[in-house]
Parts: sequence; C-alpha cells; structure tokens
Amino acid sequence: MNVLSSRPGHTPGTILPIMNFTPIARPLFLREASRTDSWDTRTADIQAGLLRSLTRRATHTEVGKRHAFGEIARSADPYRLFTDRVAPVQYEDIREDVIRMVNGERDVLWRGRCRNYAQSSGTSGGRSKFIPVTRDSLHRCHYRGASDTVAHYLRMNPNSRIFAGKGFVLGGSFASELKPADPRVRIGDLSATLINRINPLANKFRVPDMRTALLPDWQEKLPALVEASKYADITNMSGVPSWFLTVIKEVIKARGVEKISDVWPNLEVFFHGGISFEPYRDIYRELTDPDKMHFVETYNASEGFFAVQNRPDDHSMLLIIDNDIFYEFIDVSRPGSDPLPIWGIEAGKVYEMLITSSNGLWRYHLGDTVRVDSINPVKIRVAGRTKTFINAFGEELMEENAERAIAAACRRARCAVRNYTAAPVFATDHSKGRHQWLVEWLSAPADTSLFATMLDEELRKVNSDYDAKRSHTIFLDPPEIVSLPDGTFNSWLRSVGTGKLGGQRKIPRLSNDRTIADAILSSIGKQ
Repeated sequence: MNVLSSRPGHTPGTILPIMNFTPIARPLFLREASRTDSWDTRTADIQAGLLRSLTRRATHTEVGKRHAFGEIARSADPYRLFTDRVAPVQYEDIREDVIRMVNGERDVLWRGRCRNYAQSSGTSGGRSKFIPVTRDSLHRCHYRGASDTVAHYLRMNPNSRIFAGKGFVLGGSFASELKPADPRVRIGDLSATLINRINPLANKFRVPDMRTALLPDWQEKLPALVEASKYADITNMSGVPSWFLTVIKEVIKARGVEKISDVWPNLEVFFHGGISFEPYRDIYRELTDPDKMHFVETYNASEGFFAVQNRPDDHSMLLIIDNDIFYEFIDVSRPGSDPLPIWGIEAGKVYEMLITSSNGLWRYHLGDTVRVDSINPVKIRVAGRTKTFINAFGEELMEENAERAIAAACRRARCAVRNYTAAPVFATDHSKGRHQWLVEWLSAPADTSLFATMLDEELRKVNSDYDAKRSHTIFLDPPEIVSLPDGTFNSWLRSVGTGKLGGQRKIPRLSNDRTIADAILSSIGKQ
C-alpha cells in the first residue's frame, strides 16, 4: 500500500510503499479469538480451574501460607474453602504489603519479586494506589487482553488492513509520587509499563517512538505526538477518548484540514477505554470517515484487562474469563449481600466486581460496577464506579445515567463536551438542592440554559428516582451548568497526584460531595 512518508531524506507527503502484514497475522489472531466460542458452556469450569491455578501458584507466598492455599488448590470445592478463609479487601487493607513489595521483598502477595507498579488515583480522589504488575499479570492478562482486542476486531472485520500501517498508542509515563530506592523498580501509569515492556518488534508497527511515548510532561509531549503522527499512515488508535481528542485536534490544526481522516485516510479503528465513549461518540464520527471507521470498546484498568467488545452492533463486552483473573460479584441492589461467583450471577442486574488475580490481589474490591447483559457467555457494560454517584437527595444518579443523558443532550443541542464533573449543591433555607455540572466544551451550545433543560429531561428519562425527585420541582431544582475555560480540567489534574498529566488520569464524573467541584471552581477564581 502507499503511505505518507516521514522518513529522513523524504519530503513529508511523498509516497512510499510498505507491505500489508494483515493477511499474515490474521490466522494467528483468529485462532486466539476462536477459543472464546466454548465460553457459552464452559464458563464455570474455566473460572473454577483458574482459582485452583492461582492458589496453587501462590502457595508459598506469605498470603498463601497464611490461608493454606495449597489445601484450597487441592480441594474438590475450592471456591467454598477460598471464601471461608479469605476475606474481601480494599486497597488500604493491603497498602503496607504492597509497599514492602516496592521495597524489594519477595513472595508477599504473589510469587517472586515485582518491579513494576501501576500508580492509580482511582476516581475517588484519595491517596494514590500502587498496583503490582507482576510478570504473570503482564503477559497472561494485560498483553493477552490487548491481543484479544485485535483478534476479535479482525474476526468482526474480514476486510481489515490494520497491519498495513501503524498504530497510534497514547500512553502515560513513569512520573510517580513514590521514589523507590531500587532504580529497577518502575512506578507510573500502567500504559507506561505496557509500552516499556512490549516486544520490540511491536515498535515497528506503532507511533510514537518509546522516548516520546514515555515523556512525563504533556506540555512537551503533546507537540511531540503531533510531530510524530501528522505524516504517519495511521490505521488504528488506542487510548482514552478524552485525551486522544486533544491530540487529534492538534494534528488537524497542524495539517490545516477539517477531519482526521484527511490526515490519516487509512484509519479504520479506535480501540478505546478508560472512560465512557458515549459523550464522545458523535464528535469522533464527525472527525473520521463513517464508511471505514470502527469503534471497539475495551475494559482495561491498572488492576487488569477485563473485557472487550466482540460484536460490531453490540456495545456490551465479552468478559475475558481465562486471563488469570477470578471474578466475584456483589449485587448492588442488596447491600451487604455475599459475593457471588460467576456461575451465580443473573442477566440484567448490576454488580460490584471483586477480583482475584496473579498481580497479588485477593478478593479485591475493584471499585467498579458492571451491568450483566447476558450469561453463557458473560457480557457486561461498565455501569460506573462504586464511589462516583450522586445520592444527596435520594435520586441515586449513577455514572451510567449521567453518561447517557449528557450524550443525548449534546445530540439535541448540537454541541460536544470535552470533559465534565457534577456534584450536589445542598439545600439552604432559601433554596432547594440541585446538581451543578461543571463542563468544558469542545463546541458549546448556543444556549446553556436550554442545554440544562435538555440534560434535565434526559436524566429524567434514564433514572426514575431522579425523575421522582424532580417531579413538580418539589424536592430538587433543575440542574445548573457552569461552563469552564479551556484547559481547566488539565490544570486541576496537574495540581493533584504527581503534578503531571497522564494517560491514566481521569476526571471523576460524579461526586456525592463538593470536594472536587469546589477545588476546580476555586482554581479558576469562582469559589
């Protein structure tokens, strides 16, 4: 095929032929995808076998000795024995053990010594978490999940030429607030570890180069990303939608065109994850070639690669059940209920997820909720974070509701959001409570008051509790929209955590108090 050259000695825009490797790679990936065909009948067997494998491999760790994992691995009913002996944990319960691992101790939560850690602030705004990225979890979970993503995409799109050009991978850096004494210990965004540890052969099929990809300062990194990609032949992109949109806009500006498909005419797929795609779907469709472009959702986090979209017309994701993660689920409609194994869940319900995995997390509260769309095989949608919701007035507004409503309001108002967060404004003697939405726009609506009305209407459609509280404005006033200057959220993100922007930093969508909203407003002198 022909590509736009950025090689030394060639004028940008000249044509150079490169080989299309897709026909060579396709059979290998399709073989990987085909293993999931048996998951409609073997889910329970695969997960039970995985629990045995995890406990067997961790038998001689501190946690394994404490709970006699060897007995669990040999048990006829490993799950019953496992739940009897191991209590669910939050990150704070294991923080000291993780720090010991960072400091070089081995065989603590997982076998051997771990030298890679993903720093994550989550979305609740507390102290940073440092998630072990062990060799087992790196290769059996994270890289396997990425491979599964490509495999299912190729299965869905037999005419793909994804390996006829390059992938644009947007990641973070090793900037970290924790400074380990051992220089071999690397802490930062998960994406930095994935880029740093990947097979060097993969670098021939992607941009930017590793040095650029791992730059910690986004004021330096953004122009470098534009320079690396503006004359490249990009066929696929991987990253967080909000961050990639910023890069795409700069590339479009640098090339003086209207759409990113004018820069990268062979772009065919965006593998996205990290945040909901719904508020961004329409703007990405406008910027790409609708006859060629595909969007594939993934569910990957610092703790693991959990699920991938495997049907083009179905936005739910196939839960990956053989990737060194044993899943448990807590029914959110029954607070305090016991976790359920995968063979005990029901379609149509929302669950909080617990994971047990080869990164040393044992019955770990992930902090995410998922809606189970189907079982046999299990397919899910991310419903939100357990701590990102607004229930200040009994409205029980979840992140999933907010994402759907604001996307619908944007379609009606012909506008687009770059980022947003919402928080309650509590009732006073002279006013009822309301929700305050802080919004940074890609393209602002003609009338923000009218947009607020549309958002209110859409929220009432998707959440009956919100609708009830808004009925006749008896309990809850209409929402308030506060438009923020461009760059406000980026500036706020720099001020928290490591002080640097990064590929894994996310704006909390909903908060049940005003801590984040007030901090953001204060940063622009509105508090």
